[in-house]
Amino acid sequence: MNLRPVLFTTLVFLSLPASVLPAAENTKPVNFEQEIAPLLSQRCVSCHSPNIKKGELSLATPDDLLNNGFVVPGDPAGSYLLEVVVPADDQPAAMPKSGEPLTKAEVDLLQRWVAEGAVWPKDVVLREASKADRSWWSLQPIAEVAPPEVADAPAEWRENPIDRFVWSQLAEAGLKPNGPADRRTLIRRATYDLTGLPPTPEEVAAFVADDSPDAYPQLIERLLASPRYGERWGRHWLDVIRFGESRGFERNQIITNLWPFRDYVIRSINEDKPFDQFIREHLAGDAIAPNTPDVEIGAAFLVAGPYDDVGNQDPAQAAQIRANTIDEIIRASSEAFLGLTVGCARCHDHKFDAITQRDYYALYATFAGVKHGERAVATKGQRTQRDKQLKDLQEQQKQLTSQQTDITNFALARGEAKQEHYDKIWSRPAISRQSTEERFAPVTAKLVRLEVEGQERNPNSNNGYGVDEFEVWTADENSQNVALASAGATAAGESRQAGDFDGAYSAALTIDGKFGARWLAAGPQLTITLAEPQLIDRIVFSSDRPGAVRDNNVANFVSEYKILVSTDGETWTEVANSHDRQPVSDAHRRKRILAAELTEDDQAASKEITQQLDKVNRAISRIPPLPVWWVGNRDAAQGPFHLFIGGSPQRPGETVTPCSLSGLSESAPVYELPADSAESQRRLKLADWIVDPANPLPQRVLANRIWQHHFGAGIVATPNDFGYMGGAPSHPELLEYLAAELVDNDWHLKPLHRQIMLSQAYRQSSEHRADAAKLDGDARLLWRYPPRRLSAEEVRDSVLQIAGKLNLEMGGPGFRLYQYLQDNVATYVPLDEHDASTYRRAVYHHNARAARTDLMTEFDSPDCAFSTPRRDETTTPLQALTMLNHDFTLDMAQFLAERLQQEAGDDPQEQVKRAYALCYGRSPSEAETKSCVALATEHGLPALCRALLNTSELIYLH
Repeated sequence: MNLRPVLFTTLVFLSLPASVLPAAENTKPVNFEQEIAPLLSQRCVSCHSPNIKKGELSLATPDDLLNNGFVVPGDPAGSYLLEVVVPADDQPAAMPKSGEPLTKAEVDLLQRWVAEGAVWPKDVVLREASKADRSWWSLQPIAEVAPPEVADAPAEWRENPIDRFVWSQLAEAGLKPNGPADRRTLIRRATYDLTGLPPTPEEVAAFVADDSPDAYPQLIERLLASPRYGERWGRHWLDVIRFGESRGFERNQIITNLWPFRDYVIRSINEDKPFDQFIREHLAGDAIAPNTPDVEIGAAFLVAGPYDDVGNQDPAQAAQIRANTIDEIIRASSEAFLGLTVGCARCHDHKFDAITQRDYYALYATFAGVKHGERAVATKGQRTQRDKQLKDLQEQQKQLTSQQTDITNFALARGEAKQEHYDKIWSRPAISRQSTEERFAPVTAKLVRLEVEGQERNPNSNNGYGVDEFEVWTADENSQNVALASAGATAAGESRQAGDFDGAYSAALTIDGKFGARWLAAGPQLTITLAEPQLIDRIVFSSDRPGAVRDNNVANFVSEYKILVSTDGETWTEVANSHDRQPVSDAHRRKRILAAELTEDDQAASKEITQQLDKVNRAISRIPPLPVWWVGNRDAAQGPFHLFIGGSPQRPGETVTPCSLSGLSESAPVYELPADSAESQRRLKLADWIVDPANPLPQRVLANRIWQHHFGAGIVATPNDFGYMGGAPSHPELLEYLAAELVDNDWHLKPLHRQIMLSQAYRQSSEHRADAAKLDGDARLLWRYPPRRLSAEEVRDSVLQIAGKLNLEMGGPGFRLYQYLQDNVATYVPLDEHDASTYRRAVYHHNARAARTDLMTEFDSPDCAFSTPRRDETTTPLQALTMLNHDFTLDMAQFLAERLQQEAGDDPQEQVKRAYALCYGRSPSEAETKSCVALATEHGLPALCRALLNTSELIYLH
């Protein structure tokens, strides 16, 4: 009997045995899609799916059930599937292994289904049931909502639609908002929100004195037009997209040419570039406008995250590293633009959201061609001009090089014809990295010198040549190595420099009697001074003694040398050399032959050519190079692309193609591209799909981010997760309204800033009310303006501005608050002293991963290994200790004292008044003035300034 058709067509069994007939009360046939499919999805598919396949069984389609005999249509007793879900002999059922066992009703349902023929409708594929399906709120089209009528609200709360939404929620909770904030508080709040800097005393005074009705709207316009606006809100966005200027992982090498992307972000926000265009440029700027650096740089977003460049020779591990790299890009993109944790579907269908593993690998196929690295980014005109300038010079270079090659080849040919001659001259064995020995006639020496004339290059090394031990043996029956530190010998030689690693490669390593750690040379000589003159006749040196414990430093080795001795350090005698040893490599052999075979005429001609080449090369070097930026590279990567079972590249599953996310197919347009589509087309199509007005997620996510940075928390408190595990909206209708407003304003951010900041909700005071706090302790419903502490950048920038030292230079390479050291891996040592070159805005700090920066790190500046959509706000003793004692704060206190003396004269009361205006935007009370004058009188004005810079009022915003 052919069983396969039974699984796909409804058959009526007229002669089934009574044992398998449905009970009389269940005469209605089992509905697979309504009864069996949900049961299998909820209880079985989490372990038995194509991408996990525990026990080599998938219950997503009927194939495994049929091919392996797990189900025999019409025969429940013979179906192994039913056997494993039914308890036997007081033993629990074998399946499911996790979760509660199937109920009797569920088992009976499966038995009826099998008895009726195990009907599985064609093309029905099951997936694990998620907590949030396509009906989830964030996946629905943006709803058209009208601001509620709030007849009971004051007139000023009925003007701005935002206020009507907020008032309605407050009224529903039995709450009322605070009254308006005073004008000094309001200008400080608005200035920090839009620029990240405090208002100047003059700006505060002018705003307080201006009682015109448009004073506040004009303030908002001035702040939005300030170049400081892009710096502040650019920092917010750089947090979201995990922008960092080092590679991360073990080596964590610094990236020195990613700063143009940071400048692009700041510039775009200052220009109020439509954010849909901004997103498209992030994903495909190089495809949208090739040879247009100001746009092309946007695609550096793709490679602005951590990058594992350690490398691995094992193909399986290399494939895993590559998969991890693409995964990082998928997570960064989906969280930043969609507010979805697509990365959770790497190994299996998402446990909570309507995201399948196929969705994940559709994005994998989209980004498969993205490679981390740097390349030239320039306009077509720049490239053409440079090519034109180089053309003639490169032709000259080519001709001269060819002439030089001819001379060399003729000399080499003459040498090869004398092979037997050179074999006689080079009679001794070649130099060995493991151990090289030289014997010579006994000679008295106080000093022994290794003079290096050539190196054997190691292709994996940028280090100098290495020597792990150098031995000098006496010429007697009881020969001893007298070149030991323990015997009083010393070693001198120029060592490789590596910052704080100096000493790790000292010449002293060559006489310590141990094999392993090497002296890495930076000069041609190693000189051993013996404790006293000795009669010697042998030396031995090495770089890789057999059995030595290596220090992981790859090194070059000596390929040509002389051994010299001296008794006084003035007169030296050569006692041995390597000139009669066999060459260590073909390159070494060529070098020797050329030295011997080039005639005087050859050498003169070669010298003339070399001089001409140097002249041409200098001319080439003077032509400005094209800018080289860390924007990534691309390869075709045209598939076929596969889903990875369990997330492992070693277990390729079904093929996938670049396409849109299936969970959004009902609320956003659908696309699918062939596997051989162009790499740039794949990214561009994804970008267009993301910002399509019918896609509801980017609008909601972006509107929520804007709201968050004005009120401290988003309407959705989890800005990168709008799924089941994310927070529920505190003001759902308001979020819909803001998202629609964003699109209506062509994705410009400034109109949304205006509307939010002109609302009464934003302008109210932060006064705490115990009765309201009992109902809404976090002020999520906005019965008051939520106060906040300044961010790390705001704290540092404010201190600099108050002290009169803030450098407002924009753009360019960043400054560093650490010393960068590199020795295979990178080390970032915080600077104790910050000089004037570091007095720029903190957004221009060279933001390396895993690099502590005093003050900034203490105040929760995040490590940029991951997206940080909302910063932590901790309170630790280190914050107070750093602000009180770091040289930066002490310097700023001194500078502030000097500023006060310059601007307020020698009157202590005027100095205090000016200090309060600079620090807090207000005048001191009489008691405050008295206390401050007393402190300055007793301990000095810098001590008072230090105290003011450490006050809560300075770093908290109300």
